[in-house]
Amino acid sequence: MKIAVGSDHAGYKMKEKVKRILRDLEIEVIDFGTDSEESVDYPDFGLKVARAVAEGEVKYGITVCWTGNGMNMTANKIKGIRAGMALNPDMAFLTRSHNNANVLTLASKYTPENQLEEIIKKFLETPFEGGRHIRRVEKIKEAETGN
Repeated sequence: MKIAVGSDHAGYKMKEKVKRILRDLEIEVIDFGTDSEESVDYPDFGLKVARAVAEGEVKYGITVCWTGNGMNMTANKIKGIRAGMALNPDMAFLTRSHNNANVLTLASKYTPENQLEEIIKKFLETPFEGGRHIRRVEKIKEAETGN
């Protein structure tokens, strides 16, 4: 499995921890930056991650910024992306099982570091539940086409 990661300056340290966790899980990581805590614009990195997922270059993406909101909004502008923020393992489980999220958004300010590995594992291991959730995800896809 291949996963794209990206962060802004405020998410840089957590992104580096995410990369270590993924590599320990023997997952190939494509890092779209940033490469330091020097101030940058989060859309530059969130868009790269989202496009890699949408174009099938990677299976999933993980984005990190200070609150998670900027990266989440950015990723969700790309057709085919369903980015979901998870501040705990249950949110990671639900965004995969109910929303079929393909990008995990983390908030470096609010995501407990002692739960980071569990959040990532829960996101990666949880299948989409389907059933009643299919029609809801389809409505999101329809909105992308302007219907």
